[in-house]
Amino acid sequence: MMKFPAHPGELLREDVVGALELSVTEVAGRLGMSSRVSLSRVLNSRARISPDLALGLERAGVSTAKAWIAMQANYDLA
Repeated sequence: MMKFPAHPGELLREDVVGALELSVTEVAGRLGMSSRVSLSRVLNSRARISPDLALGLERAGVSTAKAWIAMQANYDLA
């Protein structure tokens, strides 16, 4: 059963990674992440969107860091 609101990693996985048809390794590299495992944990709702990841997404043109942090906060508080 899906929690509402959705974990921001689900949105990232479906709307960004899936839409771009890139591998997790490619996306992690483009975001400057040292490990694809860290990104995979976020995409599978096992880890939070960190401020560093939110900033990386903003630099990549994927919404704003503030929006990603707000989505994470909304998920955490639900």
